Amino acid sequence: MGSMFRSEEVALVQLFLPTAAAYTCVSQLGELGLVEFRDLNASVSAFQRRFVVDVRRCEELEKTFTFLQGEVQRAGLALTPPEGVLPAPPPRDLLRIQEETDRLAQELRDVRGNQQTLRAQLHKLQLHAAVLGQGHSPQGAATYTDESLERSPLPQSLGGPHQDLRVNFVAGAVEPHKAAALERLLWRACRGFLIASFREVEQPLEDPMTGEPVTWMTFVISYWGEQIGQKICKITDCFHCHVFPFLEQDDARYGALQQLQQQSLELQEVLGETELFLSQVLGRAQRLLPPWQVQIRKMKAVYLALNQCSVSATHKCLIAEAWCATCDLSTLQQALQESSSEAGVSAVVHRIPCQDMPPTLIRTTRFTASFQGIVDAYGVGRYQEVNPAPYTIITFPFLFAVMFGDVGHGLLMFLFALAMVLAEDRPAVKMAQNEIWRTFFGGRYLLLLMGLFSVYTGFIYNECFSRATVIFPSGWSVAAMANQSGWSDTFLAEHPMLALDPNVTGVFLGPYPFGIDPVWSLAVNHLSFLNSFKMKMSVILGVTHMAFGVVLGVFNHVHFGQPHRLLLETLPELVFLLGLFGYLVFLVVYKWLRVAVTSAASAPSILIHFINMFLFSSSPANRPLFPGQEVVQATLVVLALAMVPILLLGTPLFLRWQHLKRKRRRVGHQPDEDKAGLLDSPDAPVAGWGSDEEKAGCSGDQEEAEFVLSEVLMHQAIHTIEFCLGCISNTASYLRLWALSLAHAQLSEVLWAMVMRVGLRLGREMGVLAVALVPIFAAFAVLTVAILLVMEGLSAFLHALRLHWVEFQNKFYSGTGYKLTPFTFAVEED
Repeated sequence: MGSMFRSEEVALVQLFLPTAAAYTCVSQLGELGLVEFRDLNASVSAFQRRFVVDVRRCEELEKTFTFLQGEVQRAGLALTPPEGVLPAPPPRDLLRIQEETDRLAQELRDVRGNQQTLRAQLHKLQLHAAVLGQGHSPQGAATYTDESLERSPLPQSLGGPHQDLRVNFVAGAVEPHKAAALERLLWRACRGFLIASFREVEQPLEDPMTGEPVTWMTFVISYWGEQIGQKICKITDCFHCHVFPFLEQDDARYGALQQLQQQSLELQEVLGETELFLSQVLGRAQRLLPPWQVQIRKMKAVYLALNQCSVSATHKCLIAEAWCATCDLSTLQQALQESSSEAGVSAVVHRIPCQDMPPTLIRTTRFTASFQGIVDAYGVGRYQEVNPAPYTIITFPFLFAVMFGDVGHGLLMFLFALAMVLAEDRPAVKMAQNEIWRTFFGGRYLLLLMGLFSVYTGFIYNECFSRATVIFPSGWSVAAMANQSGWSDTFLAEHPMLALDPNVTGVFLGPYPFGIDPVWSLAVNHLSFLNSFKMKMSVILGVTHMAFGVVLGVFNHVHFGQPHRLLLETLPELVFLLGLFGYLVFLVVYKWLRVAVTSAASAPSILIHFINMFLFSSSPANRPLFPGQEVVQATLVVLALAMVPILLLGTPLFLRWQHLKRKRRRVGHQPDEDKAGLLDSPDAPVAGWGSDEEKAGCSGDQEEAEFVLSEVLMHQAIHTIEFCLGCISNTASYLRLWALSLAHAQLSEVLWAMVMRVGLRLGREMGVLAVALVPIFAAFAVLTVAILLVMEGLSAFLHALRLHWVEFQNKFYSGTGYKLTPFTFAVEED
């Protein structure tokens, strides 16, 4: 857990891997997931690297696996993940897996092709049998209902001009949606020299390609004339009709039908055997494919990692560079020694110096992953920069709860998140593919704390679904006011609104033990009271949050060896922030503690005092809160303004003086400094990655030669203006806590008044009320979840996110680093 506050120390190591054991070593590193390889062949094309042939073979296998997986899923079979951890196969097994995969794929293609061919043949036989068995009569075929068909020219009697013509037949099947167009086109093209009969098949036939039942239309066309026959053949070909021979004699057609049925039975038997063999092949693919996929994927990853290594001059070992956490160096060395023991030469790990900024490594758990994700969404922290995530675990749910404070709504959110936490190990929950569900499930611990803190702030606001609860006795007594004021019936009738005077003895008994007194929910000035309370609370929380962010910057300056920033940046920032807005918080707290309820009506205005503070004036009507207030206020303003030039010029002038001092020392002691640089090079200074302003005009070893004061001044000026103006705008930005809290409370009140209160007033009888409340409560529940939990919750979440990213993190967190992405075979889980 110590690494949560700051990223772990990461070192650049050089690995010397024997050529014979390089594959085994990298495979073992993939199983452990300890290092991130650096590409030493960045200038080499991907097609010219050492192991490009092996990578291509793995990619070809993956294409074959994709084909096999599609065939297995097409058959309705599921691919179960392999049990246990499968290591990357040895390189010699690649040829065996490739041969078996190609053989299995070719066998599957052949069997699938035979199945399609047999299905197509069976389909044609069934269509032919349907055409012969539909009862079409060549002599009495159904004809057009069009009157023109009855007037069609028929062959004249023997001895006439048509005595040499002979009636011929064309029979076949066509898809139903094409039948009407085919019939119409035949009639128009052949000018009536035909008789056509169309009938629908009684039972749908299975399509050989899709396997779905399809209805067909059979037809028999009788015609005379050779040219008419040619036209009919062309038209049926254009409509992709299945044409079959059609015999004139009924006996011959019956015999052909019997023969077709016998062939269909024989073909179905052959097709059944083929499908049985196909299921066996698919079962073998279902069993072998998952482990092959995992192994080839690992093998490809290993070869891609090896492609990032360079070859030694003797070609006896591969040289790799990788980032690794220093606490894992011993584990890395042991793993490489075990992996290379069979080769006879042990792999070597050597830590080397580096001027580049190392990657950021922060290990997370199920609980901290969602909070770290919030921080990383803003930007990954620089190497060993203070990590805001541990503090975000508390501040983010709390600021969300300030805007979402309601016992009922917070409890619903807490129970929903608790259910996800309790069911987090169930496979069905973890493997759900719904994107919205995965989003909620990934932030289940965040939702859990958000709901828990919302319950806490709901008790402070004394709101449960917008209703106040009486946990402790109220601090205001109406009975004492009535007894001592002499309210009569006439007075009560003339004054529907009654005021409680705290100066009357016994009316105000003392502050409520916890939260807001429930009597305020009955007061007319309830909203005004909450406005004042929540606005001041927002300012207090905002100034405290920003000051905490400035204080966290102290740990960055100390860790990176920049003590001058403590005096020239952190101290002026704290004086500026606390001298102005910290004083405002002091006025609020001081007034709460010093002004009693009996003198609240004549209490001075904090707002007027704060305005007069900047105007260096006073208001006679607004008495001071304490003696010497005007002197204190003027001193604080002058002190805050005096911090601006220190912020603006302090760091650049100090860096300029430091630069000149190093330059003079370098001229006088050049040999000694070179020697010291060589001796200190294995341990690169942390301060080299800790200052953005110092890097503004320098680069690496050329810092002294390229230091530009104007660039440092420009950078510091931007930082000063951003901080000074940000103190004002950011403090005002925290007023969103007040606005969102009031909006949530008012929406809850409106929903209760417009739905539940209406339902409770519908009837006096218990039966009528019970029946009416069922749909009303259902509507209230749906609107509560949809509007107050989902929409309002999302709004409060986004505002809390902005307060952390802009108002809090920019005080100390740069977010300009990059993550350590280790080479690993493990599948990342939420």
